[in-house]
Amino acid sequence: MEGTGVHGAELILLLLLLFVAAFAALARRLQTPYPIILVVAGLLLSFVPGIPHITLDPDLIFLVVLPPLLYAAAWVTAWREFSRNLVSISMLAFGLVGFTVLCVALAGPWLFSGFDWRIGFVLGAVVATTDAIAATSIAKRIGLPKRIVDLLESESLLNDATGLVALEFAVVMVVDGQDPTLGFASLRLLYLTFAGLGSGLILALVAEWFEHRIDDGPIEIAVSILVPYAAYLTAEAMHASGVLAVVAAGLYLGRKSSKFFSPGVRLQARAVWDSLTFILNGFVFVLIGLQLPSVLAGVSELSAGKLILYGVLFSIFLILLRLLWTLPGVHVAPFIRNLSPAGPKDAGPQ
Repeated sequence: MEGTGVHGAELILLLLLLFVAAFAALARRLQTPYPIILVVAGLLLSFVPGIPHITLDPDLIFLVVLPPLLYAAAWVTAWREFSRNLVSISMLAFGLVGFTVLCVALAGPWLFSGFDWRIGFVLGAVVATTDAIAATSIAKRIGLPKRIVDLLESESLLNDATGLVALEFAVVMVVDGQDPTLGFASLRLLYLTFAGLGSGLILALVAEWFEHRIDDGPIEIAVSILVPYAAYLTAEAMHASGVLAVVAAGLYLGRKSSKFFSPGVRLQARAVWDSLTFILNGFVFVLIGLQLPSVLAGVSELSAGKLILYGVLFSIFLILLRLLWTLPGVHVAPFIRNLSPAGPKDAGPQ
């Protein structure tokens, strides 16, 4: 937040919280996913005279907002459904994201003037993932089967990790001017994945050991809030994937929580985490909308009509890519799971 002191920052945070609460209530009345309403509200607020310019700091998102949101999503993921749908989830969270990134990288120079494949790779990494809240809210509203909703939620959990790993490679190529070889990229991806998962599981085991030895709601909830930050920072210090570390810790502890959380603590923790994730999600979506003046300043040479045309065409292109990958996947996923020793477990989209 530029040009504000401590009191100014406090006032802006209070106003943002007021906006989040007010527009989320409006979204509930309109029966619309609140992320959509909050982004639109942020866009409209950015044109209000006197609204201070707020810069969305990447460090704020990656270090403060992202870990608890990923952890909360992983915690509530049903392990039974997750393991049953693993083939379909993997094809979407890894296969579809990779397919989208590569296609956008190749098509970027044809779609946008001034783009090369490296810039296209960055754009692909940014847009390849879906938002869990908006996707599942719409899916439930239109009455899709529960197994499809479970699949979308699980995909959204893992594809964040895939997209952020792809973004890391993209930034290296654009900022450092390096073109990683296939061998280097494969080794780096393996290290990011397994070191991130390993560090997250080790920290989860430590947290589980600690949770078994205390029975105090506030302390246990404080530890649960500490875990995602500790997992993320530990993995980042190892130059591994902090996202995967948080996801691994959340999946493990969410499955084991019934053994170390008493019913009373479970209710308290659920209330705290529901409020925390709602506030953090709300802040992020409103702030995304408030970035519109900065975005428009960066593309001031393009007319509004051309920007809208680009947006519509690119959205259609992304939808077509998802269909091109998903429709054959409906037939490929059963074939893959039938090859596994355990037999058919995947209840993916039929």
